Amino acid sequence: MTLMEIREKLLALIAAVLHRCGAGENTFSLEHPADVSRGDYATNAALIAAGQLGKSPREIATQLAVALEDRKPVEIERIEVAGHGFINFFLSQQFFASSVTRVLEAGERFGRNETLVGKKVMVEYTDPNPFKVFHIGHLMTNVIGESIARVFEFSGAEVKRANYQGDVGLHVAKAIWGMQSKAGECPEESAPLSERTAYLGVAYVLGAAAYEEDADAKHEIQHLNRKIYDRSDTEINRLYDAGRQWSLDHFEELYAKLGTKFDYYFFESEVAGPGKQLVEEYKARGVFEESDGATIFRGEREGLHTRVFLTRDGLPTYEAKELALAEMKYEKYPYGQSVIVTANEITEYFRVLLAAMAKIFPDLASRTHHITHGMLRLATGKMSSRTGTVITGESLIEDSIALAREKMRVSDVLAGEEREAVAEAVGVGALKYAILRQNRSRDIIYDAEKSFSLEGDSGPYLQYAYVRACSVMEKARQASIEYNNPLSTFHFPPSPLDRLLYQFPEVVSHALEEYEPHHVTTYLTELAASFNSFYASHTIIDPDNPELSSYRLSLTAAVAQVLKNGLSLLGIRAPEWM
Repeated sequence: MTLMEIREKLLALIAAVLHRCGAGENTFSLEHPADVSRGDYATNAALIAAGQLGKSPREIATQLAVALEDRKPVEIERIEVAGHGFINFFLSQQFFASSVTRVLEAGERFGRNETLVGKKVMVEYTDPNPFKVFHIGHLMTNVIGESIARVFEFSGAEVKRANYQGDVGLHVAKAIWGMQSKAGECPEESAPLSERTAYLGVAYVLGAAAYEEDADAKHEIQHLNRKIYDRSDTEINRLYDAGRQWSLDHFEELYAKLGTKFDYYFFESEVAGPGKQLVEEYKARGVFEESDGATIFRGEREGLHTRVFLTRDGLPTYEAKELALAEMKYEKYPYGQSVIVTANEITEYFRVLLAAMAKIFPDLASRTHHITHGMLRLATGKMSSRTGTVITGESLIEDSIALAREKMRVSDVLAGEEREAVAEAVGVGALKYAILRQNRSRDIIYDAEKSFSLEGDSGPYLQYAYVRACSVMEKARQASIEYNNPLSTFHFPPSPLDRLLYQFPEVVSHALEEYEPHHVTTYLTELAASFNSFYASHTIIDPDNPELSSYRLSLTAAVAQVLKNGLSLLGIRAPEWM
């Protein structure tokens, strides 16, 4: 019986016994105790039912424990009453033996489930704008979105990754105005991509400042914006096409480092026209209305706020384009669920958008889920790309890799390209862990040094635990010591490490239910800490005790596999050497 089946059977048994005792419907918990000495599962059912039955929780717990004893699954070794009325369940040694077997037999599939088999999911995330820098917000959305996509895949879904990019709009006009102003400094196509994108950054900052400070420049930029939309000027088109491609090529370099590969790219320029047509069509049907020359959706009627969908100039806003985007996505890939990952700050925007979408595409609106996250902040607080005084997502990635490279100088295990590959894996892993270590809705204060701690709570800490486990197995291989008999585990009392290993599939399910990768991060950190304690306090390879060595090596191999599987869900690479 699998862990999920054991859990479901316990829940059903507890509910049935409560009913026989005269308790009505109750919402009770069945959780893993924080202290493994208190069992592998614990329930508060007796405390919940005490008021209904007019007895003390302890008395009811004792009664429940006796009733459950004869009906418990064979995987439950014993049941105990604790404290004021908790009931603790202890899994059998044979269960833990079979758990190690399952991990080693399943390998990279261990932890997978079939919850979403047959389901099609599109996950949209990252969404950077060409002509602007890849900022910290894009980095955070990429890391969270990629991890959520991987959890969906691990749960059986067919997943397509989508990236929606703003390749038209005032920000583009500002950048092209800056390019025109600095035409003499424009690099050749043969120049390094980094040089060309740096030029775009300077041009954007120049145009953004001029738009705010110079009325004539503002008018010129607005005029440029229209020409970009209708592609009516050959020279502007040339600047636009070059700058757009430079940006997209640069983004691909960053995606490669982050381990993301998108299936679909959508652009504002593609959905602007269709979005405008949709709003005009549904304005005639009463969904939208005119106000001061603009076309709006009156959100107050839905308990929300009003937003503009067409400007006074008749240009489609982000809202109008998103309506067309939803339809275009479904035409490309008929999804059962569309997940869009963005920062918290546009939550209200999406509520209005989905309310409008529900009146135009009710089926698509019902399939669309907006997942939000907090902000990544440094000591200087939230920064804007308008001013140019910004620590970009790219620079944060490069700084993290450089810090990993610096910390690896004391090691002579690796050299050359292999050392650089590990430095990248560790640097990016440190950054990803810092983003995924907590509830996604909370803001993050990023501390570069802490993100490399080998004392715990960091990506490198998890990677190093994996490296340590791999090292132990390599030593066993070199000594010709076998560890392919995990069933011998039942000869030994389950360790805290055993009691953590089997929980991984549940953790994955929990992460899926809540769209929360941090459940995986938390679990892996606990697993790594438990393994490090196990490593420090036990001789894993003991030539004088081959049976004990086989058990401990099997356990070590299982830990390595679960760490690798979990790190993969986080989008963090698991190097075998550090």
